[in-house]
Amino acid sequence: MKEKPSEWISISDLMAGVMAVVMLMLVVSVLQNKAAEAAMQVEKQQLDAARQAEKAQGAATQQTRLSALLEAMQADLAHGGEGGLIDVDIKNRRLTLPDNAFGRGSACITDEAKRALTQLSVRVATFIHDYGQGQVLVEGHTDNVPVSRPVTDYARYCTVYDDNYTLSAARAREARKLLVLALDGQQSLRVIVAGYGDSRPKPGLNPASAENRRVEVQLVVSQEDRSLDGR
Repeated sequence: MKEKPSEWISISDLMAGVMAVVMLMLVVSVLQNKAAEAAMQVEKQQLDAARQAEKAQGAATQQTRLSALLEAMQADLAHGGEGGLIDVDIKNRRLTLPDNAFGRGSACITDEAKRALTQLSVRVATFIHDYGQGQVLVEGHTDNVPVSRPVTDYARYCTVYDDNYTLSAARAREARKLLVLALDGQQSLRVIVAGYGDSRPKPGLNPASAENRRVEVQLVVSQEDRSLDGR
């Protein structure tokens, strides 16, 4: 009977030892999980930083390539004697045909502008080829002076129209016909026409100003093409 208390003490000591081991293992497990989480967080931050660097590099590479293409367009126009007709905005990837590239109140393109757009069609084909998801937006704009009377003589004006929206779209359409000369049918689908009439005047310009009468050609690159530029 006297030995039983010592037996209970041994069992108690054993249980206490087991609990100590379990607690130690639990603490070690928690510390390991926290260390793993910290390592994963660091790895995630490193991956994010690498992606951002890659994205920035891709954007810089893309801008360099597009700038070179637009500079080549500018040089082509200057060489052909049409450098003063079409404005090439390298920073914003935009070309602008002014009102005098067309007949007065007409969608018919002047001979000088036809030569210029035909030259540019080769560079547009390069852009479409190099950027598999890229698009070319050909957008017509006018001033806010209303059309005084409907135009119905298609042979003379290359369109019929009774408002600024219709005229702006017709001018963009005629410009597009020349810009797609070097493209096949499927590629041509990525050259898109829109007519905005007087809804988008140039910033800071009187909506009635003749300078608002223009066709803008915008080179647009997709997110997928941006990532390829950073490869």
